[in-house]
Amino acid sequence: MRRSAASTVLVAVLLVAGCGTGQPRNPTSTAATEPPAVDLAPTRPPTVAPAPTGTPGSFSPTDIAWLQLTVAMAERLLPVLELVPARTTDPAWRRLVAQVEATERADLDRARRLLAVAGAPATNPHEGHDMPGMVTAEQVTALRAATGSPFHRLLAGHLRAHLAQAVRIAGAEQHAGAQPATTAMAGAVVRDGNAHLARLDRLDQPPSAAPPANAPAR
Repeated sequence: MRRSAASTVLVAVLLVAGCGTGQPRNPTSTAATEPPAVDLAPTRPPTVAPAPTGTPGSFSPTDIAWLQLTVAMAERLLPVLELVPARTTDPAWRRLVAQVEATERADLDRARRLLAVAGAPATNPHEGHDMPGMVTAEQVTALRAATGSPFHRLLAGHLRAHLAQAVRIAGAEQHAGAQPATTAMAGAVVRDGNAHLARLDRLDQPPSAAPPANAPAR
């Protein structure tokens, strides 16, 4: 029953994603159904995984759909992360983005290799689709025009939307997937995504409210 329900969730996520609709999404409005677990470790390297194994018949349609969406989401986020060195000199933001980028590249490589083992087409079925967690062309334009704190605010929204959506669909794949290597990868995406979200929450704190300059002394 749990596997069936999770599979339904993943299929619903793919449908709600608006695949093919081309509708821009608000990066600050997409969130995981459950709040992410907090990981307070200061740094966490991407999960190192063994080479993918299996046969084409061991991958379910759910496995392949999740891998394809993972590839599409990573391919959309990486160009955004590459903007960071030119848009901010803040070492904390640069460090966070470097950690996220390393994880995304590792996940992208692993997903592509698993899709190859599964015998799935190498093409991206979500190419050109603006789906939850993805940054739109208009939003990339806004990022390119921003620097410093405005850039940080925009970047935080996009990172949070991407990571929350990635954790959400990976959690569904964990319970609904059939191929062990794919569900193991989904577990790693959940752990790494929650760790990055915890770091982002600590970094993206609103400024402390300061009393007005003319406030009477107490």
